[in-house]
Amino acid sequence: MKLPENQNAAVDDETVQVLQSVIHSVKQTQSFKGKWSLIETKLSDLKTLLSDVSDFPPNSISDDLLRSLSQTLSEALSLSLACQSSDLPAGKLKTQNEVDSVSAKLDNHVRDLEVVIRSGVLHDGVVKNVSISKRESVRVEARNLVTRLQIGSVDSKTSVLDSLLRLIQDDDKNVLIAVAQGVVPVLVRLLDSGSSPEIREKTVTAIARVSTVDSSKHVLMAEGLLLLHYLIKILESGNGFAKQKACITLQSLTISKENARVIESRNGISSLLEICNSGTPTAQASAAAVLRNLTTFSDIKPSFIEERAISVLLTLTRSGTALAQQHSIACLTNLIKEDDDLKLLIVQKGVLTILKNFYDSSSVNHSLEVAVDLLSNLASDQRLIESIISNDFLPRLLNALNCNVLGVRTHAAEAIYKIGYNSKVRKELGELGFIPPLIRMLDGKSVQETESAAKALSTILICTENRRIYKRDQRGIVSAVRLLDSLTTNVDKKHPVSILNSLAHSKKCRKRMVNSGALVHLEKLVSMEVEGAKSLQEAIGGGKILGVFRRRS
Repeated sequence: MKLPENQNAAVDDETVQVLQSVIHSVKQTQSFKGKWSLIETKLSDLKTLLSDVSDFPPNSISDDLLRSLSQTLSEALSLSLACQSSDLPAGKLKTQNEVDSVSAKLDNHVRDLEVVIRSGVLHDGVVKNVSISKRESVRVEARNLVTRLQIGSVDSKTSVLDSLLRLIQDDDKNVLIAVAQGVVPVLVRLLDSGSSPEIREKTVTAIARVSTVDSSKHVLMAEGLLLLHYLIKILESGNGFAKQKACITLQSLTISKENARVIESRNGISSLLEICNSGTPTAQASAAAVLRNLTTFSDIKPSFIEERAISVLLTLTRSGTALAQQHSIACLTNLIKEDDDLKLLIVQKGVLTILKNFYDSSSVNHSLEVAVDLLSNLASDQRLIESIISNDFLPRLLNALNCNVLGVRTHAAEAIYKIGYNSKVRKELGELGFIPPLIRMLDGKSVQETESAAKALSTILICTENRRIYKRDQRGIVSAVRLLDSLTTNVDKKHPVSILNSLAHSKKCRKRMVNSGALVHLEKLVSMEVEGAKSLQEAIGGGKILGVFRRRS
């Protein structure tokens, strides 16, 4: 597009004249003709690019580029004039180095001008005097910054990164706008080991900020191995702040099994454990969060064992920040699943004391979920149940059942189901008051909560004394019958059937079951051959077929 006659173009006549002079002078050179021939091609490219730039009004980016270009052209003109003779005043070697330097600078100018033209920032200058919305203003600024990150000197890129960080720091919408303008691929390229440490630190900070916005994470995932490679390098050799920011980004990337395997194969687990061992408190917490993701993939587990991760994680659960403790406890839970030897090992190393301290010092109910989950996993090994009980975890589990966090209640009920493995423990659970909160959980909105409560109660009610406690709660039978309904999906029906079977000896309970519609549900469950359904049907049906007709003896 051409500008009106009264509007100044970005390229001034002086720059064009110097360029023409250089082109003319290069044709007369006698020394290093091959090098000057290549430079002539670059000058021709610059001439075309300057013609494109001249279609637009000046702006700060084009002004900076053209100012730098003019200096290089002046340098090239002086050098080409010197090379028009075979007698080189500065000597052959020095002059050759100067020619190579000018050639490299011209390469950079060509690349920078191509970036600017392709980016569209020159179009923004055409409408700079037009009133635009705040969002459009941010878009223009973001595009300007993304363009500047691809051109210019190290110092200028450092300054641009500061501006970018200010733009995206506190507003997720600004992050999305910057991502839409292509900031992520540009930032990833800036992580190259050739960049200065300061640029890498600011760059990884910007990438970490992008990773905190859910709808932008897919753009980071698309960068794949290249981004992972740079982040792992930072884990190995960056400063504490850069390592922390790298870990924040890796938290988003390690939800992918493929990425997790890449980190494992490139010694990333060792680097993360080293940060947990000796990093700053914030970096430790971030590294533990990444390890938490990695431990969810069972085929990576051998690498953790090989790296002696258990000892590092146990240390972090004792001395790390609350967040670091939370993540490391979750790591331990993932590692010990399906491995009774590891469960025994961490109990021998004092994990129960660690869990008690974490539980008692936690000021946020939500953070208790990881502790109760680990306890539930430990309870699946009957060798450890006596230790769990003797360490006073039953009162803590009772408190967990009354917690306002769904996950805490669910894991607590799962733990109770496993702990109640003998008559003595079952009786103690009833005496301590576990039955009323578990009955309340039968009416929970979450399938996981209702099923975990039904499982726990089916175990506890094996004890005769506990059945008396259950019957005193008017909701108990109604809630258990409701779980028999086929419309209540994803709940294993054998557990509510077991609860009701344990109460079926009572005439009053049988009547309440019938009045709650149990026989209608049991007809379907019997046809599905659900464990215990047939015996329950017969018990509450009073010997009647379908609860209506008596069988003849």
